[in-house]
Amino acid sequence: MANVIALSVLVLVFVISTVRSVNMGALALVAAFVVGTLVFTVDTSEILDGFPASLFVILVGVTYLFALARNNGTVDWIIHAAVRAVRGRVALVPWAMFAVCAAVTAMGAVSPAAVAIIAPVAMGFATRYRIHPMLMGFMVVQGATAGSFSPIGIFGVITNDVMRQNGLPSSPALLFVSTFAAAAVVAAIAYVSFGGRALIARGASERVLVSAVGNAVGNASGGGDTITGSGSGDSSKGGGKSSGGTAPHEGALNLERRLTLLGLASLALGALVFDLDVGFTALTVAVLLTLIFPASARGAVDKISWGTVLLIGGIVTYVALLQNQNTVQWLGDSVAHVGIPLLAAFLICLIGAIVSAFASTTGILGALIPLAIPFLMTGQVNATGLVIALAISSSLVDCSPFSTNGALVVANAAPEERDVVFGLTMRWGMTIMVVTPILAWLLFVVPWSV
Repeated sequence: MANVIALSVLVLVFVISTVRSVNMGALALVAAFVVGTLVFTVDTSEILDGFPASLFVILVGVTYLFALARNNGTVDWIIHAAVRAVRGRVALVPWAMFAVCAAVTAMGAVSPAAVAIIAPVAMGFATRYRIHPMLMGFMVVQGATAGSFSPIGIFGVITNDVMRQNGLPSSPALLFVSTFAAAAVVAAIAYVSFGGRALIARGASERVLVSAVGNAVGNASGGGDTITGSGSGDSSKGGGKSSGGTAPHEGALNLERRLTLLGLASLALGALVFDLDVGFTALTVAVLLTLIFPASARGAVDKISWGTVLLIGGIVTYVALLQNQNTVQWLGDSVAHVGIPLLAAFLICLIGAIVSAFASTTGILGALIPLAIPFLMTGQVNATGLVIALAISSSLVDCSPFSTNGALVVANAAPEERDVVFGLTMRWGMTIMVVTPILAWLLFVVPWSV
């Protein structure tokens, strides 16, 4: 009975945080306290033993470094460089936005924060250069998803950390490549469906695009990000100009930006080649940049994604409580007793897609993977394949207008197009919610488990 109550409370945490826009992590911490003391009769010190200290350092480190990159204009330089690279070819602008979002989330930005930065620029381009707003919006959202599962991306860090802590085989590179490819395929389908071929036919005649990018980036930059933890990527909303940001936005690659790019490259190299701790390495790079350039670092600490840190800290603490009280083992045994392991694996992917379309992708990754661990450890299905399928199922639905990323796209569409964009994102989001788990299951679970 205690196990049923504890799992029911976890479901309530997801539902309440979505309906009432309460930070899911804060709610989960309260739930851990109530369930731990009243249902499982454990003291608070045992509950707090489940707080993920290493994951806390990683989340703070990578989002702090990204905040510095945002403050000193490195992110703006990346946007500027990407659009200049297409040399005014309007057909390539949507792919430039995809690449920029992927790069920004791959370096550690929270997905909604990246979309909040890029979407105003991208949707402005869509209006000015007669690009279908749905096309541009999808490229931004799927680009953000594509980069998020890098070994230093937020989704990748969460997924790989859970696998490593439970002694399950994992492949960070394969996870990244697979999720990136899945997002790119969805983006390509959207490109063909919403006028990509017509853009190609227009050629490179609109070279004024290059000169316009500086103004567009400048107008969209400087907004703060407040991550509240509700919605499919958590939640983000723009604020005022970056406090203390002194770097220009005209696209010059000055010394500060060069060192920031070098720091980001060093972080990736250290994590992938030398197996350095991602969190402490990111913090080291961020602190060095702060010491060298204190002016533009002003306010960066305030832009750390504290809402996401709270969300993950709360969810993981609650799930750790369930693990310590053998509730997770009980659930895994129940799933295993379904009798058809492949069917159980498909249901896990479907649940991930449905919940993530309306709730937090970050939260569902932090909760559903640990809940599936006992089932994965039975060896009835390939653990790496199922985790990849679950990652794809849970993240591609971020284009739903009920998720933060999808809502940001709708909000940044031209007023006269907003209703159309909302309707299209809803239809496409719900279609992806149903189709993606099936395809991911067929591609990554079935062949690797039979």
